[in-house]
Amino acid sequence: MAIPFDPDELDPEDYGEKRATLATDHESAIERVREVCADAGFGVPVEFSPSELLNEKVDADRDPYYVLGACNPAVADRALDATDGRIGALFPCNMVIQEIAPDEQLVYHVSIMKVARLLGFSVDDEEMDAIIDDTGEMVETVFAELEA
Repeated sequence: MAIPFDPDELDPEDYGEKRATLATDHESAIERVREVCADAGFGVPVEFSPSELLNEKVDADRDPYYVLGACNPAVADRALDATDGRIGALFPCNMVIQEIAPDEQLVYHVSIMKVARLLGFSVDDEEMDAIIDDTGEMVETVFAELEA
């Protein structure tokens, strides 16, 4: 199946890619990202460690890798309406914390709202624009605080 656009032509801004590097241990980075997300208006209803799962199940020998599934319920409710419920396939808004070296953690995020727009999920473009703006401001707040 062909993708309806050339991924190489996308700017990371098109899909809301954000990165920050934290100079701390993995567990402290997870706690920091969780706290900053909460301060910005995100709850974290889902979290898990793919590295622990893969290391246990298939002896993958992966470095620490953790996913915080962030969510703002009011925005999620609006997004479900603006996409006829399809955006739920992308929920939650993940914040990845990946150890890239001892005491060096990469925090990575992609905007599910922008990805949904690229995939044509929106049935209400005006509302989707507002949702992208609202979530974008919240994510900017998170990453500004992480980089401070």
